[in-house]
This record gives sequence, C-alpha cells and structure tokens, in this order.
Amino acid sequence: MSGQATNRQWRLIERPIGMVGVQHFAYREEPAPSAADGEVLVRTLYVSFDPAMRAFLHDRPSYVPPQPVGEVMRAGAIGQVLESKASGFAAGDLVMGGFGWQDYAVANASAGVMKLPPSRPMTDYMSVLGGTGLTAYFGLLDVGRPKAGETVVISGAAGATGSSAVQISRIVGCRTIAIAGGEAKCRWTVEALGADAAIDYKHENLSARLGELAPDGIDVYFDNVGGATLEACIGRMRMHGRIALCGMISTYNDATPTPGPSNLFELITRRVRMEGFLAGDYVPRFAEARRAIEGWIDGGQLKSFVDVQEGFENIPKTFMRIFSGANVGKQTLKIADPPLPVPGQ
Repeated sequence: MSGQATNRQWRLIERPIGMVGVQHFAYREEPAPSAADGEVLVRTLYVSFDPAMRAFLHDRPSYVPPQPVGEVMRAGAIGQVLESKASGFAAGDLVMGGFGWQDYAVANASAGVMKLPPSRPMTDYMSVLGGTGLTAYFGLLDVGRPKAGETVVISGAAGATGSSAVQISRIVGCRTIAIAGGEAKCRWTVEALGADAAIDYKHENLSARLGELAPDGIDVYFDNVGGATLEACIGRMRMHGRIALCGMISTYNDATPTPGPSNLFELITRRVRMEGFLAGDYVPRFAEARRAIEGWIDGGQLKSFVDVQEGFENIPKTFMRIFSGANVGKQTLKIADPPLPVPGQ
C-alpha cells in the first residue's frame, strides 16, 4: 500500500500502577505499512478486548512477554487482507490475528493468522469459536471434567469466557450456578444462558448463598475471578472436587499483589485438585473443539453473545468496560464494516 493512507494507532505510554485508565495510552498517526514477502497487510475491522491484556501491562514475566511501552497496544483483531505476499492468502480475505490497536497491520502469514470462513458471523471467531469459547471448552471439559448431574459453579459468568462456560456446563448435563455482578446480569445468566441459579456477588453473601444453592458442595468450580470469590468456592468444594483456574480479574489492577486464599489447606482435607490452564495448551485440538462448538451452535444449544462498541477513538474507553463490569458477553469494538475496497480490484 502506498504511504498516502494514515495508520491510526493507540500506544501504551505508561505502565499503570493500580487501575488502568485511558491516560496510559496515547493516540498516534503514521503512514500505513506495506507487506513484505511472506506477509499480509490487514485493515482492522474489529478489535478484541480480554482481561488478560491488563496482566500483560506489568513489567514482569508471564506466559507472553510484557507489552512494550511506546509500542502499539497488542490485541487480537479481525481484519480484511488488502495486500498479500503470502501463499494461501488473497486480497479480500477475512482473517484473525494479533493485529493490535491500529487501522493497518502487517503480519507474517505463517505466524498465527487465521483465515475466516464466510459461512459464520465474523464476531463468532472472537467469542464462542475464538479464544474465549475455546478457553471455556478446554477449561471446563478437560480440566474440570464435569459429569452429568454434578454441580458446577462459574464466576465471571456474564463475561466472554464465563458465558460460554455456563452454556457448555448446561449442555453436558450439569447443574450450573452462575456468579455475576448485579441483578440484571444474574437474571441474564439464567434467562439467556440457562444457568439453574445465579448469585449476585455485589449484593449477596457469596459463601452463604453457595451453601443454600449447593448444600452438598461444589463438584467443579470454573474460576475467572480469583481473590475472595476463589476463597469462598474453595470453602464449599466437595470431596475430590476440581477447580479450573482460568483468570483472576479481581486482582489484575491491584497496585500490590493480593494475598492468596487463606483456606488452601482445605484442598488437602477434601482432596481437591486445583489446576491452572491456558487455551494455548490445546492448540493441536482447536479444530476438534470448533467442530463440537459449531454443532452446538447449529443445534441451538449454544449462542454467541458479543458486546460491540464502535469508533476507533473509543478503543481505550472500551478496554475499561471489562474492568467496570459494563460488558455483557464478549467485548469488542467495530472500526469498519467489510467488504472494504481492495486496491487494484
């Protein structure tokens, strides 16, 4: 692409200490890049927002390197190929990859760029058929290993991964208790997702409500929150229960590390297995999981719930929504609608 096009960007300019805010990012413009051999030039259409992105802003080791200060904020995105110098990709293709908070990105086509089939809504590949749905699938089924009739508790149940996990738990025949913030979200987890019951952690005593709703204990706890919620659920686990540690959003904005649960000894007395996992552990099985999820979608058992904001200027503010609890389902932002004009066509 010629240098005439402007590439709008949002860059990290300061590492947050405590709660992340829009002041930690700055708007920049530079000429749009061009693809080199083996690369594709992508115009971003939708940007993905995930809680783990906050963890990457710390200057300490994680399962990915820290987000560099001064560079475009990393993020998953869906885009359209405008220029291809890579086999298997052509101008006009819809693709998903780590394109970041910018209008245009060049990416090595062999490094994590996925061509999207035109048969399903693009945003499904950010939600139930993307990282969040795959995380829920493997975390619940492979780590939690629920059996039909067991009691499953899911925190962050109105979020992207949680909403998928609630539906999958229901599909496999488990009694499912959702934990969410606020009466409206709790009602939504029951009416839209099919949870058997919901607990409003903002206005109810979580431990007491777990005792009422799961008097015989919890078989599987899918944790998206950490902190006090994890501690309360540990205290209600059944003998040989399983805890799948997916995320700990309640601690991501802490200025200093939060002490862990005070009741870990109960994991020993009740022989509870607690295991952390990443969806990336299961990359060789992604196709298997997507086939199963597509079957559930086509059968009307599983739905994609996507919260779509709009406007490039609103990208940092939209990131804040997942920490204030404003989003329901997967948080995304639309920059442009396809199909975009393709140079030379």
